[in-house]
Amino acid sequence: MNILVIEDNKSVCSMIEMFFAKEGIKGEFINDGIQGYNRFKEESWDALIIDWMLPGMDGVTICRKIREEKHTVPIIMLTAKDSESDQVLGLEMGADDYVTKPFSPLTLMARIKAVTRRFSQNSLQDEREAGTLNSKHFEINKNTREVFLDGEPITNLTPKEFDLLTYFVQHPKQVFTREQLLERVWGYQFYGDERTVDVHIKRLRKKIGTSSESLFHTVWGVGYKFDETTKADEI
Repeated sequence: MNILVIEDNKSVCSMIEMFFAKEGIKGEFINDGIQGYNRFKEESWDALIIDWMLPGMDGVTICRKIREEKHTVPIIMLTAKDSESDQVLGLEMGADDYVTKPFSPLTLMARIKAVTRRFSQNSLQDEREAGTLNSKHFEINKNTREVFLDGEPITNLTPKEFDLLTYFVQHPKQVFTREQLLERVWGYQFYGDERTVDVHIKRLRKKIGTSSESLFHTVWGVGYKFDETTKADEI
């Protein structure tokens, strides 16, 4: 893998570089936000690791700009901020995952493998599967990653929001725990990151519109399900 790390803490970079060497990963390390963003645009990367606080341009801004430009590269945010609102902001700007400092290098490696494996699996599946996925309200083209709701395009989904929506539409009426969704959509087993799923469900409901309240159901005490036949206030 070829991974760009935008991180201004040299000790953190040295630690990551050491583990990259053990895993056979090629890493490039940039210590400035603007320089890192410009370097991203010069080459194709398998994943990005971006620190939240950076000189020149902060990590959240870099993430937002990358997603606005429709790049689907997996992004992991590194953050010393441990409040839920800060972590939610990173996910809302398009990060696929986040790791809170201080962190275990083994945990970071597991997250990298998970997001890149899931991205690769989705790309291979898209290549194999022609046509579109259709439901009562949705038409999803897995090759072009386009989504239509009742014939109208939804153009502002992040890559992980697209993956989550596609998984739900492929499994209507099935109830999934947050742990199951983390494993099957994000690609890693539960590490205590339930809010990751909750944030993405919330963002899907907001981006898709008010009608989504009758599509994405909270099953109290369990998790979520996608059901286009029953209104949310009827369950």
